[in-house]
Amino acid sequence: MVPAMIYLLGMPTSVVVGTSLFQIIFVTANVTILQAVNNQTVDAVLALLLMVGGVIGAQIGARFGTRMHGEHLRGLLALIVLAVCVKLTFDLVVTPDELYSLGAVGH
Repeated sequence: MVPAMIYLLGMPTSVVVGTSLFQIIFVTANVTILQAVNNQTVDAVLALLLMVGGVIGAQIGARFGTRMHGEHLRGLLALIVLAVCVKLTFDLVVTPDELYSLGAVGH
């Protein structure tokens, strides 16, 4: 959504960041409700960790975002997209040591 709002709609980067965070609220609320309905349970510890991490991350991100120019924010977005592409490509090419293991990593 972020690249589309910046490059296709021509929205300012600072507005796009807020708009993206606002729409994430509805997506995550919907997914949380659907997951709870399907599994008949909610992992309260995981939910608490995600909420605390999200609040702290949003505060840090907002402070950095106000100090950076739109061009720098778009550059960071490009780097994040490239990093995700590299990680996905790596995961597609490299075969894991154990294909069907559910144990902890390194054990």
